[in-house]
Amino acid sequence: MMLSSLSRSVEGHVVLITGAGSGIGRATAHLFADHGSYVAVTDIDSQRVESVVEEISQSGGKARGWKLDVTDGTKIKTVTEDVSRWGSENNEVIDVLVNNAGVSMPVAINDPLMEDQWQSGIDILLSSHMRLIRESLPYLNNSAAPRIINVSSTEGVGGSAAASIYTAAKHGVVGLTRALAVELGESGITVNAVGPGPIRTGMTDEIPEEAKQKFARRRVPVRRYAEPEEVAHAILSLALPASSYITGHLLMVDGGMTIKNN
Repeated sequence: MMLSSLSRSVEGHVVLITGAGSGIGRATAHLFADHGSYVAVTDIDSQRVESVVEEISQSGGKARGWKLDVTDGTKIKTVTEDVSRWGSENNEVIDVLVNNAGVSMPVAINDPLMEDQWQSGIDILLSSHMRLIRESLPYLNNSAAPRIINVSSTEGVGGSAAASIYTAAKHGVVGLTRALAVELGESGITVNAVGPGPIRTGMTDEIPEEAKQKFARRRVPVRRYAEPEEVAHAILSLALPASSYITGHLLMVDGGMTIKNN
């Protein structure tokens, strides 16, 4: 490979993002659009999808939206097919898949609801990644720079009380990422993950500001919560054609929290 061919541009690339209606997904959709990508905005909330697509379009970007329940295998198949046929001169291509859809499911191990919550949580937080990857593979194989980026968490390398569903799933995302990096490496598809720490998203909106600041001062070396855009930039970096020799990696975006509390 010629070094001159290692592009840092994602212009014209088809990017499918799940959970793109808010938070990290929304910020990632905007960032790829700002860099000239064709952005497929997917989310279970159709109103949020429409809002993000309108925001991107009004700023001059290229975006289309699909309502997507990531636990619905049939719908995943339909959406990936539709996305692959949009945005590129080549037929049936997806260049970048960002598995971001998620949900917070705090529940204690002895809670009567644990059994049902476990199945639902693992389905959304882990099994959906597998389904999206399986259905996207034929279209990723048609890309000149195929990338899969899975969103894990600091919980993917640690653990918290009453968070066993979320923690188990996020550990699973890291394992899936590493296994598929080996399995898909020969085909040129890179598979990486990002591990966000405390981020200002809808999932943390209910935490009082004073509590956020106290937590950050105590646990995070940079002493603050991150903005979703900071995670989006990490995702973009892993999606660059020039990142062709990075695979199986978990990129922590946590302000040093994991290192400090290891």
